[in-house]
Amino acid sequence: MRSVKLLVLILVLALVPVAAAWADTSYVLVAPNWGAKQTAAVQMAGGVVLFAHDRAGIGIASSSAPDFLDRALASNAFQSGQQDQVVQWTPSGPVQEVVTPGNETFFPIQWNMQAMEAPAAWAAGCTGAGVRVAVIDGGINKNHIDLAGGVDTTCSKSFVIGIPNPFTDTGAFWHGTHVAGIIAARDNNIGVIGVAPDATIIGVKALHGGSGSFAAVISAILYASDPASFGAGSCARADIINMSLGAVFPKNGAGTLIGALAKAVNFAASQGVLVVSAAGNNGIDFGQAFNFTSVPADSGSGLAVSATGPVGFALGATNFRRPASYSNYGEGFITVAAPGGDGVLPNGGPCTMPTSTGTVTAPCFVFDFVISAFGAGNTSYGWAAGTSMASPAAAGVAALIKGRFPNISLGALKARLAQSADDEGKVGHDQFYGNGFVNARRACTE
Repeated sequence: MRSVKLLVLILVLALVPVAAAWADTSYVLVAPNWGAKQTAAVQMAGGVVLFAHDRAGIGIASSSAPDFLDRALASNAFQSGQQDQVVQWTPSGPVQEVVTPGNETFFPIQWNMQAMEAPAAWAAGCTGAGVRVAVIDGGINKNHIDLAGGVDTTCSKSFVIGIPNPFTDTGAFWHGTHVAGIIAARDNNIGVIGVAPDATIIGVKALHGGSGSFAAVISAILYASDPASFGAGSCARADIINMSLGAVFPKNGAGTLIGALAKAVNFAASQGVLVVSAAGNNGIDFGQAFNFTSVPADSGSGLAVSATGPVGFALGATNFRRPASYSNYGEGFITVAAPGGDGVLPNGGPCTMPTSTGTVTAPCFVFDFVISAFGAGNTSYGWAAGTSMASPAAAGVAALIKGRFPNISLGALKARLAQSADDEGKVGHDQFYGNGFVNARRACTE
């Protein structure tokens, strides 16, 4: 065993809207459908159409005219419109460096896979083969040893202004790489394994450093569900979209942007694409938060995933389905729960746990997080916690179902994901688990 890697440990915390100057002249416009009338109205108002999707009826325009939006809406070509906003969708929390073996297989400490009974699903031949999962995030390291060969590099795309490369991000964490590893890290006896190790990842970059505009996220959803509309006719659409991102807004604020995001999610559904989103890490009961909404978790017909995590895995705890301390929840808001990790265990010194060929030592609470591929290093691994880690776990289970039943309808896919979940909490549907805790084995075999 050799200890050669310095890795970064990040706990994903609350989500807070911010503003950015470069989006000041960008607008999101909504119509029943987008056609020549809408394009002409934008031009007459002194703007330029940056992108428009005819069937979704959503367009992104820019203008330097201070009265552009008033003039555009006065044309009666649009149902609504609003200046775009940049949001901090995936902020990071405390950072801690730990020394970790760089040449080990970490499956023995992947408690999340145990909790979902993923090994039994793999043994039954469910691996997600043939399924395409779009990861809308901040960028994916396509060269990571546990993702190499599993990323559709041709059809991956960036919607971040000024950063056309979908395989780049900032810092050491690379949130999108961690998320992609949870879904589809390859079964190669190296590092970690994903829920659906034979699924194909499409990297769709809408964020950079955790921030991104509504327009970028909306465009990313539309692209993943209809790449031909972006001139990528040779690219097949995604079967599943994962969005480990989110922000909380007053329901009477950012109304058009929130509505356009919901419309994009519903368009994806009309194409047969399942949209899975993180519920958020604010600890809010959205069944009772009548004046606030969390998007995209609460957007359109998509599914929101809450997070669970043990307390003291390194000390022998097996309460993997315990509600995570930070997770949002709410009756009518959550569809299913999945492993996301937690960080409430008092540190109390380092713990050592076995890997397949050696051991790894870290602060005891670290092992309650979720380990996955990490950042810019091609052989880096590390831990993070949040509903950002729970959402891709559920998306991975959905990929197993889709791989087992390639012709399954979207409605049947949703139903199978929900009905195969293990009932946790109070009997029946409840505010934290929704339909239950995802079970990979049952999803594929029952």
